[in-house]
Amino acid sequence: SFLDNSSRNLAVIHIDSIVRGAHLLPIYGTEVVPEHVTFHNSLDLYCGFYINHFIDHHIFELVS
Repeated sequence: SFLDNSSRNLAVIHIDSIVRGAHLLPIYGTEVVPEHVTFHNSLDLYCGFYINHFIDHHIFELVS
């Protein structure tokens, strides 16, 4: 995401605060997803994501 002055909204987090990886699903609009969208650039192209908490039982218990 971006701030009002068009600079990126970033933060550095400590490695000890990471619990586990997450399966992110982009919040798609009504348009067809362009062919150039890949897992390499999807974080830069979409403004919001859902967390797939059904990916395994561990993450389901963590976020429920």
